[in-house]
Amino acid sequence: MTTARPVPADPADPAVAAIAAMGTALGPEVVATCRALYAPDHAALAARVPVLAADCAYGQHERQQLDLYRTATAERLPIVLFVHGGGFRVGDKTGGANVARAMAQAGFLGAAMNYRLLPDARWPEGGEDVVLAVEWLRAHAAAHGGDPARIVVVGTSAGAVHIATALRLRPDLPLAGAVLLSGLYGHTPLDERDEPYYGPDALYPQRMPRDAVAQTAIPLFVACAQFDPPRFQAEFLGLMRDRLAAHGTMPTGTIVPGHNHYSLAMHIGSADHRLTDEIVRFIRTL
Repeated sequence: MTTARPVPADPADPAVAAIAAMGTALGPEVVATCRALYAPDHAALAARVPVLAADCAYGQHERQQLDLYRTATAERLPIVLFVHGGGFRVGDKTGGANVARAMAQAGFLGAAMNYRLLPDARWPEGGEDVVLAVEWLRAHAAAHGGDPARIVVVGTSAGAVHIATALRLRPDLPLAGAVLLSGLYGHTPLDERDEPYYGPDALYPQRMPRDAVAQTAIPLFVACAQFDPPRFQAEFLGLMRDRLAAHGTMPTGTIVPGHNHYSLAMHIGSADHRLTDEIVRFIRTL
């Protein structure tokens, strides 16, 4: 099933003009500007949805931790695990807490994880960490009201890459669904900035999870942003094409107007709830 109804950005939203002015640029300055745009929304969301359990260790490394969030009083809630981005080098679960909190506010058990980063971690360790976090949730989330049989992973940028890698490493990974936001799946050449993670250019094709993501029977929701750089837009289109070839239909997906590579995940849980609503709707159909 494919979502082909992108809702236009609200011209009254002050973030719209600021994001459009940044265009498709990447870099720490763009990250900081986007973070400032959504800081008030994130603070309000944090006040409504405090952490339920912090720094739960899903492995032995100091980065292998996750936080849990919940507002619903029911038991056996769907579990939604968020995997942050950061170019394989930076990022933290607190930076993705808005996604986990938004999912908790929607009635799920939200989770946000850290994973190992460069220069200590290289391919496929990010994907291995996703597998370990999912296995931890299957073993422990019921104690916090979650349903181990209904785990959905959501990742942005490098986080989406790690989810895709996890599907390559473990085709049988017991997931109810996956949400991939502006990821890399193997449809474009290696960027030199990513070589420290993937290794030499010659290894890149065999390490990319293109076939695994195309072939998996796990339901997917795939998205990119209007102002994503061309490489990420090409990856989105390539994945949709591969899924169509493999399954005879494209996955649920959307191109989100008015957002860039960073704001795509940062705005989840804000007053702009277009993408939040789409993701929640997808999870509830699983």
